[in-house]
This record gives sequence, structure tokens and C-alpha cells, in this order.
Amino acid sequence: MPLKIQREREMEVLITKQERMFGAQGGLQHQILISIQQDCSSFHKFLLTFMLIYKNVSLLKKMKKCLFKMDLIMPIVDGTPLKDEKFTVRRQPGNLHNVRGSNDCLIAGLHDDVVLECLALACRSDYPALSCLNKSFNLLVGSGYLYKLRRQLGIFEHWVYLSCSLMPWEAFDPTRMKWMRLPRMPCDECFSYADKESLAVGTQLLVFGRELTGFAIWMYSLVRRDWSRCPLMNLPRCLFGSGSCGEISIVAGGSDRVGRVLKCAEMYNSELGRWETLPDMNIPRKMCSGFFMDGKFYVIGGMSSHTDPLTCGEEYNLDTRTWRRIHNMYPGGNRATHQSPPLVAVVNNQLYAADQSTNEVKKYDKLNNTWNFVKPLPMRADSYNGWGLAFKACGDKLLVIGGHRGPQGEVILLRSWLPEDRNNRGPEWDVLSVRERAGAFVYNCAIMGC
Repeated sequence: MPLKIQREREMEVLITKQERMFGAQGGLQHQILISIQQDCSSFHKFLLTFMLIYKNVSLLKKMKKCLFKMDLIMPIVDGTPLKDEKFTVRRQPGNLHNVRGSNDCLIAGLHDDVVLECLALACRSDYPALSCLNKSFNLLVGSGYLYKLRRQLGIFEHWVYLSCSLMPWEAFDPTRMKWMRLPRMPCDECFSYADKESLAVGTQLLVFGRELTGFAIWMYSLVRRDWSRCPLMNLPRCLFGSGSCGEISIVAGGSDRVGRVLKCAEMYNSELGRWETLPDMNIPRKMCSGFFMDGKFYVIGGMSSHTDPLTCGEEYNLDTRTWRRIHNMYPGGNRATHQSPPLVAVVNNQLYAADQSTNEVKKYDKLNNTWNFVKPLPMRADSYNGWGLAFKACGDKLLVIGGHRGPQGEVILLRSWLPEDRNNRGPEWDVLSVRERAGAFVYNCAIMGC
């Protein structure tokens, strides 16, 4: 039997098996297999096929065996250089950037939608490497469109961004257990040593602080992988409550440059890079915490003045643009003058808090407006009145991040716990990672999901 006919029959058998696994239409795997059968000379098709590991490992093994027979792996083994294709960038409605090659598609023989969805399935830590493949991929990754597509497809990876006493900003990928150092922030010394606040929104990490000239916001872009100045709020402030949902974040309350406690709020759109003034809260507050839950934004705790703690919360409805006051939503309040803002996190639209005084995790009962004990914290929060400890939601897990002093020196411990609906006491806290030579105090922490 001629070799060409034998290869075609092998591919037909593989496609038939794939159709049984994924249905008559075959999905992405079916389209890629068909395109490989039609034109099996592209290194990029092998690359996309390899990415199917994110869909089905057993299918990948079968495809890889067939690809070896079709000599598709030889360009990788013998180091044959890739063809240098010409490229253009076109803007189309619905797509921020649509990168195309000389044959009017990203990869010859594959629809752009198939290519983009395959790339969206890849781990975002691989995007810098993908951008080095050729100019078209570099433009695509640099456009940020893949992150928008991931958001539309509901694909999120949550990374932890930390700033601790003995290290600059670093990112931690919980999936690959990998630490990455961010570029040095080009701020002045005043900003470096002053107190800072942070939040992650979209593909941006915002760090708020003071420079010699006044309030400043530095922004780290995940797409560009560099720092730049972010536009200031309409009313710059500090000690505010904040929360993020997708590409928007809301900042509420805080203190202005002369120490006046505020009740105003603003919303930031990371896609537009613009701040919008929102209606005022019912009462002013600073040292508070903010979060999104059930599609609404909440602010709890804080101080209405330099001496008066607050036990109420406020709910902002984005549709009606109105605030609703909730009495006794956070009864603990800021009992100590130098106590940190409430340590709260939302997992699957359930609100949890780390009680700084009792070292306990509590869960909020929305119906009864009460807090119930869940489990002890894995480390003490009362040592510094809640400061130096991060309590965050990372996907469907709760994270507690704090310092530990041991025989080997000071380290930062990342502990995680997966809340369970029927058994909130659940298993013990897992040690997710240990960061050595990082000090023992967490200054800032933000979780970016994209």
C-alpha cells in the first residue's frame, strides 16, 4: 500500500475515534485533525495539536503517535527554521486585534477562531514564550485580546501578587507553583517607603501611595509586563475600601490629602483607563474593606472619624446606582485604634472573614445578617492587630498569607483551604508554598484572575 494512502487511512481512523469521543461535530479537536490531514507541513499545527493537552490527554497521545508517522515532528528535532511570513494587523468589530499571516489567517488551514480558542486554553504563563514564535504571535499576545477571549470563555487563572518586607513585587502561579519577579517599579523613594494599597483589576495591578508631589498610582500591565503611571482618581485618597470584578473596580471612602474622612466613591475601568465618579455612600468611612458579592459592591467596617468605629456596611447596586445601609453587618468593628481594615474574602459568592481578635475564620449568613465560626486560622492575626497578614480569595479557595520565624530564618507561608458547602470545617489548611528570604510581613497582596 502506498505510504500516502496508508497515512490518510490512519488519519481517518483517528478522526473517527475522535468523533465518537466528542460527538458528530468533533469540536476543536476534529477541526484541527481535519486541517492536519489536508496539509501536514506546518510546525504551527503541531504546536496547536500539542495544546490539546488542555482538552484531553489520551487523545493527545494518539495524535502524537500519528504525527510521528506523518513526519510532523522532524522540523522540531532537526532544528529546521520556521518560514518567515509577512503579517498585517487588522481591526474588526468584536475583535480588538485580529492578527493574520500572509495567507489571511494566523495558521494556514485553520480558522482564526479555532487558533484563538486553543491559545486561550493555554496557561497564561506560557504567553511570553508564545510571543517569541513569530511576529504574528507576538502581536497577538501583545494586543491583550487573548485575555478578553479568556474572560468571554470563562477561563481564569488566579495569580497571587505580593510585596513583602525584604522583596519587591512578585507573582506566584498556584497552578505551576512558580514564583516570578516583577520589574522594578520606577517610583521615587517617598513612594517606596510610604504605606501603600493595592488591587488587581482586569490585567492590571494598581499600587496606590504617596510621592513627593502627592498621591500617585503605579500600574503593572500583565500584557506589556512593565510599570507605568495610572491616571489619578477624581478625588485622590488613601485608606479606602476597594474591590474588583472583571475589568472594573470600585474604590469607596478613605481619607483625602488633609485627612478628611470621605464618603465618595469612584469606579475604574481597566479597559478604558478611566475613573468615573459614583454616588456618595450614606456615611463617610476610612480603614474599611470592599468586595463584590452577588453582582453588587459592598463596604464594611472602618472608622467614621479618627475615634469612632463602624459596625454597619453599605451595598451598592450597579444597576440602580444606589447605596443601601446594612446595620450590624460587621459587629466586630475596628475595636483597636491601630487595627487593620477587616480581613475579608468572597469565595463562590460567600463572604468569609478572618477575625483579628480571636484568630478564627467566620462565614457571613446573608439571611440572618450574622457571622458563624468556621475554623481556626492557621496563623495568628492578633500579633499586629491584623497587619502583615493577607486573607484572600483565590478562585474557589481561601488563602492566608503571612510570615513565620523559624530556625531557617524568616519566610512567607501561603496556606490554602477549599470551603465545602456541607462541611465548612473541612480539611486542614494546606501549605501551598514557602517563600524563603522574603521577610515575615506582608505589606500588600492582590489576586489577579484572568
